[in-house]
Amino acid sequence: RNLMAIVNSSPGAALLLATIVLASLIGLLAMPSLIQRNLFRPFWFIQRREYPTFITSAFIHADFAHLFFNAFTFWAFAFQLERTLGTSRFLALYGFGLLASGAGTYFKHRSDPGYQCLGASGAILAVLFASIVYFPTASIFILPIPFPIPAPLFAVAYLAFSYYASLQARGRINHDAHLAGALAGIAFVALTDTQAVARALRTVFG
Repeated sequence: RNLMAIVNSSPGAALLLATIVLASLIGLLAMPSLIQRNLFRPFWFIQRREYPTFITSAFIHADFAHLFFNAFTFWAFAFQLERTLGTSRFLALYGFGLLASGAGTYFKHRSDPGYQCLGASGAILAVLFASIVYFPTASIFILPIPFPIPAPLFAVAYLAFSYYASLQARGRINHDAHLAGALAGIAFVALTDTQAVARALRTVFG
């Protein structure tokens, strides 16, 4: 009953989470070709007309650890945020974050023929950062740090780290999508609910 109440009160978040988990599990367990077909490859995006991958790549994950982390983060923040925003605005936020993170990836890597990526991290970070604006007194737990981090402090530290990491261009993590998605979440709230931003600033700075 409790689960159904959560689903009924946040149908957009429930649908997105179910789609992400189901599509990723199908690719990981039964159909590896699904992962290969939906990789977002900025260099080939226009040349080979791989237009659908701009969207579909954000619903599939290449490994279980990435899927678990993204699904858990989404679960922790999305359902409460949808109840605050309403389903239409929540879905608009998610779509805005998805498009912004994809655009950030494209413009950074459009000249690299070997670059490819998957995952919902950018869109989910838009949800996380919008949630921080609406709930600035919240705390965030990050393993293995054994204590909660105030949400505004986490936001500043994460943006600084993502910007620095994106300049290094090393490893498998798409820091460009993370940074673009996080900023998109803040921008969405600023554009659609300026009072929420004002309240957050008053809460943080007094």
